[in-house]
Amino acid sequence: MNSDLLDRIEINPTAEPTATIIWLHGLGADGHDFEAIVPELDLPESLSLRYVFPHAPVRSVTINAGLRMRAWFDVLDLQHTAESVDMDQFLESGDMLRALIHNELQTGMPSDRILLAGFSQGGAIVLHTGLIYPKQLAGILAMSMHLPAIDNIATELSPANRNIPIMMAHGQMDPVIPIVKAIETRQELTRLGYPVRWHAYPIQHTVCANEIREIRSWILQILK
Repeated sequence: MNSDLLDRIEINPTAEPTATIIWLHGLGADGHDFEAIVPELDLPESLSLRYVFPHAPVRSVTINAGLRMRAWFDVLDLQHTAESVDMDQFLESGDMLRALIHNELQTGMPSDRILLAGFSQGGAIVLHTGLIYPKQLAGILAMSMHLPAIDNIATELSPANRNIPIMMAHGQMDPVIPIVKAIETRQELTRLGYPVRWHAYPIQHTVCANEIREIRSWILQILK
């Protein structure tokens, strides 16, 4: 494995993996945040899934009084626009994710057996990266997020992923990223012609049991 890659947690199946899920955490968390979802998903061993949970770099975060924490990009204010985030850091994190994808390809994993998943900031990174990635990917799971650069992405879209399965899930009472912002992202994706499976839950900025069940069902459809 490439030592220049992000530090990460890797969970491997007992048999040779037939698919990989790269799962990005949210602001202030780390790769351990979604480690516990693996047994909760209860996916069959026959699927032989490999999970990769990278740790975001430690950065100063403006909206949190400049405190240093793991973040995929700095957030400057709570207006939820492209101007609200450090787009250089946003794109840098996309490059880090692409390096992780390339690392999987180097092991012999086909690109169309690599699924990207992310929560909040991590969801924004996987959605943006997946839409512009030049090789066909398996799917994108974008949880409790919105894409601040959605209005500027049309010219970058990859033909290889024009029909990529996308699942979006969001809390109806999310105080961190209002659901209206996620709906704006979903509507723009739909306008651009992407198939989006949308789920909303009576929760805040978190994950619930019903969401995990829907994710399980979606993964089984894609990675069958």
